[in-house]
Amino acid sequence: MQRHTPSIFRSLARGLAIVVSGGTFLLLAAVLLEYWSSFAAMSAPDALRAALREMAEHVVLPVLALAIPMMLAIHFVMRRALQPLADATERLNAVSDQDRNIRIDDANLPAEILPFTTAVNMLLGRLEQSAAQQEAFAADVAHELRTPLAAMLLELDGMEGEQAARLKGDVAAMRRLINQLMLLAQMDAQEAAATATDDIDLAELAGDVIARIAPMVIAEGRMIELLCEALVPHVRGRREAIGAALRNLIDNAVRVTPPAGTVRVVLDGSASVRVADGGPGLSAEQLAALVQRTRRADHASPHGAGLGLAIVQRIMQVHGGCLRTDPDRRSLILDFAPKA
Repeated sequence: MQRHTPSIFRSLARGLAIVVSGGTFLLLAAVLLEYWSSFAAMSAPDALRAALREMAEHVVLPVLALAIPMMLAIHFVMRRALQPLADATERLNAVSDQDRNIRIDDANLPAEILPFTTAVNMLLGRLEQSAAQQEAFAADVAHELRTPLAAMLLELDGMEGEQAARLKGDVAAMRRLINQLMLLAQMDAQEAAATATDDIDLAELAGDVIARIAPMVIAEGRMIELLCEALVPHVRGRREAIGAALRNLIDNAVRVTPPAGTVRVVLDGSASVRVADGGPGLSAEQLAALVQRTRRADHASPHGAGLGLAIVQRIMQVHGGCLRTDPDRRSLILDFAPKA
């Protein structure tokens, strides 16, 4: 059963229509009573009809002619009075889920609405402050954990055996998770503060990332190559963040590529970087699910936290771009806005 939603406009329109209709009826009744004695004194039918016609022409029709424009004017005035609410709603609907410092602009709102908008703005402020505190807490915890984990890795480097290797893997996984949490917090802080960005050459950055990650890829029994098909435009952003996004895509590609396969990083001349792998490819629906934090792909590393693609998506959002998939070419693509 559909719930009935109250409407201020319909309530006011119905109330004013009743008032105008009732006033018109009472006015006509008063006029009729005023002239009733004159009508009763008229014995001739022709005189009575003439009097009724004169009353209709000089009283009823002018009253109706006045009531109809009044109703239209009331409708216009009500629409105009409520238009600031519609404008405020439209502005709020245009806000994305990544925007910060969201407030309702109450400069043009009616005075009767101001207490409500003030309360909502105060609530938004408290929610924003709570989110900022949580982000700061996650960043602080991640930062504090990096030092003891580094010390644990140094201790484990001096140990041999299967158990030591397993512990090294667990500590390394924890270290990757902490680095990912710190990167997410940095991206949120950068977006909130609108910090300055760098002029980035995507071809140079891709070459640097591949040079650093190639030994790990080869150790996994795969190959990696960079294909630069045309001159690539520069983009604006944080170099280390974009590099982390590309490394995450390459790491994801290595996991799904069969042994002896090749991961290809392709630059086609547009403001984008394509990472092609040997896996089955991801549909748009699958990618939309995997960029949600805590969602994991079937091929995800058991030592990861399911944050890889979520981090890539967050980095691209902060940089005004997007992460998209090309299932036919078995690729994931970083799409940037070219530098103005």
